[in-house]
Amino acid sequence: MKMKQKSLISTIGWLTLVVFAQSIKTVVANSDIVAIDVLLDPDKNMLDSAKAYNKMMRKNYSGPGSFSLDDSYVPHLTVMQCHVKRADHQSIYSAVSKVIKEEQPTKGNQTARSFYYLPMGGLGLAGITTDTTTQLMRFQSKLIEVMKPFIVVGTDATFVQNENGKPITAGTSEYVNGFISGYSGVNYNPHVTIGLANLPQFKRKPKSKWT
Repeated sequence: MKMKQKSLISTIGWLTLVVFAQSIKTVVANSDIVAIDVLLDPDKNMLDSAKAYNKMMRKNYSGPGSFSLDDSYVPHLTVMQCHVKRADHQSIYSAVSKVIKEEQPTKGNQTARSFYYLPMGGLGLAGITTDTTTQLMRFQSKLIEVMKPFIVVGTDATFVQNENGKPITAGTSEYVNGFISGYSGVNYNPHVTIGLANLPQFKRKPKSKWT
């Protein structure tokens, strides 16, 4: 399904799916338990759109909490999050890979729907929401099913800590622990986060026509 508008966003074609963990491959958390994010990696068109909006937001606000969409924070669509034991990573990768092979989620498209804007102390965390397609929901459901044997309860120590020594954002570990019960299935809101700023226009849908 395609979408036309005069703005930057158009059809989102998902090129790849990756399992991202803040302790796999490039960064290491000081814990035997780690937080992981199973996510969809968008195509260049969506990446360019998200980065353009992020640049606009950074011009409005670049203080504490602001972030750039770059190699250290790549735009993505989370499918599920949880805590797992580091020792189970290979088994988890194999289980997720099997679901990917069966569902082939990267052959589908997600259509951008609107912006979201969550107030945060005078600022707002904004992003682009997408449709909850049947294919995406089935994929998430199967992922959760194969991941259940590996899920454990985690704490803030399961995340890579800030280099400046400041604590990670309050509630992060609780959010991940409660993702499946509180934010999946009928409560799932697929989205791509684009930035933090004081831009109230993100509180409403874009004026351009979406089809």
